[in-house]
Amino acid sequence: MKTLTTAEEEIMRYLWALQEANVASIIDKMDMPKPAYNTVSTIIRILENKGFVDYRKEGRGHIYFPKVDRATYTAASAGKLASNYFKGSFKSMVSFFMEQEDLSVQDLEEILKEVNKD
Repeated sequence: MKTLTTAEEEIMRYLWALQEANVASIIDKMDMPKPAYNTVSTIIRILENKGFVDYRKEGRGHIYFPKVDRATYTAASAGKLASNYFKGSFKSMVSFFMEQEDLSVQDLEEILKEVNKD
């Protein structure tokens, strides 16, 4: 799966939350200062070229929707992070974050419950 830039991820977060939207609707949800319409439109086209977004025509405009769901992207990103920085070891990655974030045993137990939900 291709990697997204920070700006692309931000647009995807809004699109995942909205499920489908035109460019103006995405901009409406964004914090101030709001980016220019052309900026968001360009990022959407890049996301479309990367295979993350598709659209349907509606009137004279387009309604965009995610082709990649958030969970799939998160899993791929976590895997890439583990591979690139922790020699593929999720255990090493979790240990690192436990040290950096000073996680408690209770925090770790909650994480394990989430991991074992399936």
